[in-house]
Amino acid sequence: MSSWAAATPVNPVVRALNLVWLYAKRPFLLRRVRRYALEEVDGVPIVVWPDVLNPVVFRSGELFGRAIQSEAFAAPRAGAAEPRALDLGTGSGICAIFAARRGFRVTAVDLNPEAVRCARVNVLLNRLDERVEVLQGDLFEPLGGRRFDLIFFNPPFYRGEPKSLFDMAWRATDVFERFAGGLDNALALGGRALILLSTDGDAKGMLAALDRNAFRVNAALRRNYGNEIMTIYAVERQEGA
Repeated sequence: MSSWAAATPVNPVVRALNLVWLYAKRPFLLRRVRRYALEEVDGVPIVVWPDVLNPVVFRSGELFGRAIQSEAFAAPRAGAAEPRALDLGTGSGICAIFAARRGFRVTAVDLNPEAVRCARVNVLLNRLDERVEVLQGDLFEPLGGRRFDLIFFNPPFYRGEPKSLFDMAWRATDVFERFAGGLDNALALGGRALILLSTDGDAKGMLAALDRNAFRVNAALRRNYGNEIMTIYAVERQEGA
């Protein structure tokens, strides 16, 4: 079962104050959204294209990347000669890049063709093209049955049909249910997934999909931004499932 119930709720007063602050910063943030931008996370340069979510402005990619580089959070599985990682919904490629820097051989997948091009540029920019391949496709479809020691997923937080390529990072209908249904076939023995969810959007429904598919889910990292709480969950097969 998930540990979502243990999450501290967003304080409505603090949320309102943070939303006012974000609105005040909006003109400055918009200069880095829906246009070409160059960001940096802990010395790692990331180019962002107009139809790709900015991982720093919207915080989730930056949080995920920094978590991956921590020693205990995403350590390669003991005994894996060449640990393999899968980054689903790679966007700018930030998680794939940080995983490759940790020693994983990484496959990154995105449905958005602009995200695929953007991620490939970032992989080249960081000289990791021998450790990261970037594929276009829908979830596990382009993988040919390969299995991975570690799977990252920063899914769209909101339900609904995306209105543009850029909106594909924010909105989807059943993508998480399909992810939960296919995850077991993509995990190597002893492998696990790391999934980032937010109090903005249908996080409870997404966690329920993992419960229905017999996964054990625990909060590995939680960050309260005032207006929302982002949590990275560690997902593993339940014993005997």
